[in-house]
Amino acid sequence: MSKGLRARQDMEKERETLQAWKERVGQELDRVVAFWMEHSHDQEHGGFFTCLGREGQVYDDLKYVWLQGRQVWMYCRLYRTFERFRHAQLLDAAKAGGEFLLRYARVAPPGKKCAFVLTRDGRPVKVQRTIFSECFYTMAMNELWRATGEVQYQRDGQAVLENVSEDGKELSGCLGRQQNPGHALEAGWFLLRHCIRKGDPELRAHVVDKFLLLPFRSGWDPDHGGLFYFQDADDFCPTQLEWAMKLWWPHSEAMIAFLMGYSDSGAPVLLRLFYQVAEYTFRQFRDPEYGEWFGYLSREGKVALSIKGGPFKGCFHVPRCLAMCEEMLGALLSRPAPAPAPAPAPACRGAE
Repeated sequence: MSKGLRARQDMEKERETLQAWKERVGQELDRVVAFWMEHSHDQEHGGFFTCLGREGQVYDDLKYVWLQGRQVWMYCRLYRTFERFRHAQLLDAAKAGGEFLLRYARVAPPGKKCAFVLTRDGRPVKVQRTIFSECFYTMAMNELWRATGEVQYQRDGQAVLENVSEDGKELSGCLGRQQNPGHALEAGWFLLRHCIRKGDPELRAHVVDKFLLLPFRSGWDPDHGGLFYFQDADDFCPTQLEWAMKLWWPHSEAMIAFLMGYSDSGAPVLLRLFYQVAEYTFRQFRDPEYGEWFGYLSREGKVALSIKGGPFKGCFHVPRCLAMCEEMLGALLSRPAPAPAPAPAPACRGAE
């Protein structure tokens, strides 16, 4: 078999694999969104329940502003970018969530701070000093405005947030050595998008090396698979009790990061790592019986908590990962296949 024919067969096989993953990811996205559409909507007070058991039963009706904003953002992004999600039921749910945030999220007085958690009917329970509630509130309003064009969301989505300055110096002790592979990989694909927009291949190579490959090599569990939750930069035992657990969101971020890196660079190692992470993730986190993904596994990959949502897991990381991967896989498949290499010209008689 000629090298050209073998290369073409390899490319066709790769496209078949990409197509299979696109279909698999798309079907999973549909199942995940259906889970949240069916179980999380509070028809009485607005907003979303996020503390859901395996079968979708509500086990706590507190409403976390991070997750309220994330779900509004996710619904609107799906509505805007996927034809099959462009239906009134999804947009109406997003608007209901947005109205709940507008009415209750901002703590008065002075109304410049968002609560961390609210009661079911919108009364503040806890306010944090961090800016994350405000960030996800702003993201929700911006995406609602993009989906609806209604100016109330854009006007209320503009906020001045606190600035956090860093002097770049290492902190001493455990806090300074703490590593989180999931956050490194998430930051990696944020930076990759910046590199792609700038058209900077040199910076992209640096990002792939330092924010994708390095945290993956140190963070992947060689014995049981999956990404550790925390690590210590100097290989001391991490002090976090959950350091060896496998959580849903680092694996979601890793799938995005490696597929985005491959889409832009064509580096085969990044595609192999996408397949490796995706196979583990679909095998260990996915719930084929009731839908959505489990969030918390033991180091060995066994389900540690059967809940599907809680104070920190809502309708965000999983559908965002699936939606972005479906789009990227579709874009890869839409690229024209390389033309087969021409057959070598016959040697001229007498040529040296």
